[in-house]
Amino acid sequence: MSQQNIDPLLATAAPDIPAGEARRLAAAFYGLDAVAVELKGERDSNFHLRTGDGRHFVLKIGNPAEDPEVTRFQTQALLHIESRDASLPVPRVLRTKAGEAEVVLTRPGEPPRILRILTYLEGQPLHRASRSALQQRNLGTCLARLDRALQGFSHPASGHELMWDLKHASRVRHLLVHIADEGRRALAARFLDAFERHALPAMPGLRAQVIHNDMNPHNVLVSPDATDEIAGIIDFGDAVHAPLVNDLAVAAAYQLNEAGHPLEGPGEMLAGYHAVLPLAPEEIDILFDLLATRMVLTVAISGWRAARYPENRDYILRNNPKAWAGLERLSGLSREEARAYLHNVCRGE
Repeated sequence: MSQQNIDPLLATAAPDIPAGEARRLAAAFYGLDAVAVELKGERDSNFHLRTGDGRHFVLKIGNPAEDPEVTRFQTQALLHIESRDASLPVPRVLRTKAGEAEVVLTRPGEPPRILRILTYLEGQPLHRASRSALQQRNLGTCLARLDRALQGFSHPASGHELMWDLKHASRVRHLLVHIADEGRRALAARFLDAFERHALPAMPGLRAQVIHNDMNPHNVLVSPDATDEIAGIIDFGDAVHAPLVNDLAVAAAYQLNEAGHPLEGPGEMLAGYHAVLPLAPEEIDILFDLLATRMVLTVAISGWRAARYPENRDYILRNNPKAWAGLERLSGLSREEARAYLHNVCRGE
């Protein structure tokens, strides 16, 4: 397969770190005596730490292909959010014994890697919870609050190139040839064509800022006893400076309901978001294109990575079936019908 435009971070497996090493690092740099259990991750090495006094944390060791400045950007974003809206349910950065937010790990013959420990958020993963209109509205509200908290944040690495960044969606076109089913391949290409025709030319004129960029159901936690309530937004590994509307489009791409109007679920999320952080008409105009393009990225990138790392296949492909189902449902709408529906939602109609 051609490697053109493949993000080296996505082409590099997560570093192989034993749990015992994670426990040693937590003790050495943070003074934590904790049991370490490995967590699934797409790019980094992640561990759930549990201390004897009942505290929980996540230890993260960056991928060797990731620029350390990009990891520092993610850390500073979390610190900025805490300073702007401390009530937002996002991980907090734990300081080392020396008061630092990160540790640089260096080993002979290896590139430096960043070690961080974050607070562990309790809750039920959204993908295991039943959906409701209220839950979707609350998702939109929470994401709008997060984007509002990120306003004004800047960092030299915020503009790093990321294959999951919708601005660069055209770069996955060469991966579509590896979709075995001809009908599905044509469907993905059709939505990518629409993105390039309608959304891509408009994006440079839209307001932009640092966004989370990956509010999928595996990165959202809800209250186990009240699943309409959002208990956490985790994993800032795909954060990037991009058009603001992209953040909503990414999140809404995972909210298509199995019945009713194809855009009913995304519409509920849009209503919650728009009430807190109103979208401009030109942002609403391309929301449908961006939403569908996120699904194209999911099937193209995840399919390629699953073939490359079969041992992690189930985790990598966790969102693919729903992405294909979503693209097929959206294919029954004309672009103008979708655009009108989303504008009506923002007008409260």
